[in-house]
Formats: sequence, structure tokens, C-alpha cells
Amino acid sequence: MKLTRIMASAAFAICAATASQAQENLVISSWLPPAHPINVDMLEGLVDMMEEATDGQVTGEIKMGIAPPPAQMDLVMDGAADMTIIFHGYQPGRFIATKLIELPGYEGNAEAASVAYWRVHEAHLAELDEHRGVKLIGLSTHGPGQIHSNKAVNTLADLNGLKTRLGGGVSADVGAELGLVGIQVPAPKVYETLDSGAADGVAMNMGERISFKLNEVAKNVYEMPGGFYRGSFAVLMSQQKFDSLPADVQQALEEEVFGEPFSRLMGAAWDASDVRARAATEEAEDNVIVTASEADQAAFAEMAAKVREKILGEIADAGIDAQAAYEMVKAEMAKESN
Repeated sequence: MKLTRIMASAAFAICAATASQAQENLVISSWLPPAHPINVDMLEGLVDMMEEATDGQVTGEIKMGIAPPPAQMDLVMDGAADMTIIFHGYQPGRFIATKLIELPGYEGNAEAASVAYWRVHEAHLAELDEHRGVKLIGLSTHGPGQIHSNKAVNTLADLNGLKTRLGGGVSADVGAELGLVGIQVPAPKVYETLDSGAADGVAMNMGERISFKLNEVAKNVYEMPGGFYRGSFAVLMSQQKFDSLPADVQQALEEEVFGEPFSRLMGAAWDASDVRARAATEEAEDNVIVTASEADQAAFAEMAAKVREKILGEIADAGIDAQAAYEMVKAEMAKESN
């Protein structure tokens, strides 16, 4: 009997230890196509980082099509998913400070911008608590946004009146300065919008030429050095789910994954996608990249200054030292680029 009790106690201890280390499988919602870099490189990269940091105690499963892009944050708040990625421009009026990273004129790639974005958020923007109700675990911006069109665009003047899909946020402000006729549809609808002729062009980073097959329906790229704008993204987690994790797991995620490390990974993924897409576009015989002339670059610089003044004013009105935050973005990007 004594041996039986000892064996039972040992079995109970093993089961208890196993239960305490049970793997937490997080549901990660995505609204992008399966092969998009956000899924393949960023969200799957997040899963890898979480598994490594927690010795396999936390993993994740990406599920697509749970809800449309504008509903993703509410999806996590309602508990229908544990994590998601959002594009701030899809919810006009809900986010203001996030427009800071979207401004034209920054020098540096998406990795530098994404790292700077997180640092500036921590230093200046977090006080607005624009992601209240969820846990913010990463911020990123894609690379410089350019104009992709199904008709030739050789000068800045050619953009005037061009029916163009704009994602929202600062791209809409820039589009107004350029004289674009803005059409708003979610990114997954871009191909059919261009293919049907409902739009003549789209404002996107170079990498989306592969993700959304723009080399088939928008064979022309009008490229502004530094870009016309950038696009702001955030990855969110259910605060309730995070709070339910063991303290040591929370600490590992906070120290090794969430925040700057994951933001850096996202930015690097955007850059890699831009490089791949540029190469594919240059190899395609029926695709053309036209770089803005020096005169057009100077003309756009004046437009960009107006947009910056407007957006920084909005951020300042919200209670943030907008100029200090803007200067910090530039300084941090310069540090990361050197």
C-alpha cells in the first residue's frame, strides 16, 4: 500500500507539472491573403519568437477571414481572437497619434522607421492610450508608399484626377494635395478594383506588387524618392489573455518579444518584401518604374510640408508635443540607419 501511495503521489506530481506547463495556443486573426508577408514573415515570426522566449509554453495559430479589417481590434476586445494586426487608416477618427509615422519626408527604411515608431510611442504617444482595451505588442510601418497605375504616369501633373485607391490615414491627405480622386477599399479588394476599372491606380508600398499581383493590373510605378507616405500598423493582444498567463511567461514575452524586438522584425519583413517586388517588377518586360524628376520632387516637397503641418497640428491638438515627437522619429531613424 505504501508503494502504491508513493507511485500515486509521483504520478500526481508529474500531471500537475505538465498542467502547469501546458502549451497556450493563441488564436491570431489576419485579414490578409495567406502568402502575404504579414502572415508568412511577421505573424509566423511572432509565433516563433513567442515559442522560443517561453520554451514552447506559448504558441499561436493564424486564422483568416474571421472579420473584416476595420473590425479586428473589436474582435480581440470581444474575445473572439487573442491577437490581431490592424491598419490604423481603416478606422478614420479613432487614431490620431499613429499618423505621425505616416508622414512623407522621413529618410530610412521600414525597419528603422518601425523601431523609431515604437520608441517614440513609448516616449510621447502612449499617453493618448489610443489602443485602450487591448495590449499593444508591436508597431510598424511599411516602406515608402508609391503610386501604381494601369496607365502611364510620367510626371506629378499626371496624377491629377487619377482615380486611386487610398488606404486612409495620411495617404488620404497626400492624395488630396496631389489631386487624386480617392477610392477607399480594403487592401484585399485592390486587384479586382483595378482589374474592373473602378480605379486607375493604387497607393501602396513596393512589396504589394507581389502580394496583390499589381504587376498584372498596375504595370506602371511612379516612384517618389522617400515615398509619398507610409502606412501605420499595430499588433494587438487581448489584455485578459495576457493577464491569464503565468508571471514568468509574461515576463519572457515582455522582455524578449513584445515592443521593440517584434516591431523591428515587422519592419525588416516589409523591407525584404519591397526588395523582392522591385526585382520582380524590373524583370517584368511590361512593367515600368518611373522616378520623379528633380522638379517634381521639389514640388512634392512643398505639398508634403503642408501635410506635415496639418497632421502635426492634429496631434498637438490631442495633447501631444507633436514637434518633439516628430524630431524624435527623425533622430531615431537616423541612428538606426547609420
